[in-house]
Amino acid sequence: MSELLILLILSTLAGASIPVGAGMAMLDIEWPDILTEPWRRFIVAFGGGALISAVALVLVPDGSESLSPLLSLLSFAGGGVCFCLLDIYLGKLKSSLGQLVAMLADFIPEAMVLGAAFATGQDTGLLISALIVLQNIPEGFNAFEELTENSKQSVLRLLAGFGLLMLAGPVSALLGFYYLPERPEMLGGIMLFASGGIIYLVFEDVAPQAKLENHWSPALGAVFGFLLGLAGHLATSG
Repeated sequence: MSELLILLILSTLAGASIPVGAGMAMLDIEWPDILTEPWRRFIVAFGGGALISAVALVLVPDGSESLSPLLSLLSFAGGGVCFCLLDIYLGKLKSSLGQLVAMLADFIPEAMVLGAAFATGQDTGLLISALIVLQNIPEGFNAFEELTENSKQSVLRLLAGFGLLMLAGPVSALLGFYYLPERPEMLGGIMLFASGGIIYLVFEDVAPQAKLENHWSPALGAVFGFLLGLAGHLATSG
């Protein structure tokens, strides 16, 4: 089996985890008694922890390798500012896309890293794709529940839209495979730009929704979400 075919399979499976998470959220909406409110907040916080781990352990370290310190800082700050402006714009539209934007800001650059890893012969593709899957499931869950609370679209139509998002996996991976290995500065800039945006969105949208009065599970969810990313990072670097 060729490396390109393996890349397409892994990136498609990584993208498919988005509608899987959305499907779990749809079941929770249809049968709300399955999950109690503390456990819903746990999943929100878990997704936030996974996002922060992607920034701290993958996007920032790998992105800054190919850029000067100044460019790294500018790229990261630019991402935070641009996502802030996007959040202000979405707020004026009364749109609930914060979690969805955060998920895609994490998923797309990581899929590019996956493609670049295959192109440069790094033996980390399976681990990177597994990490993306485990991140996308809670993030897809959170984003779907957030959208259904304020959207006039039917649940099935929203689920179909989340199914289309899985195509971002192979498209981004192919971009990383063919275009970015010879442009490490561009890849690094994309990763750091996305990192700044993710940090903004986590503390603006995800963390406030995870807070629950007099309960420990949301904060513990963030810890376990970061622990998931740490495990993937240690496995990859080992």
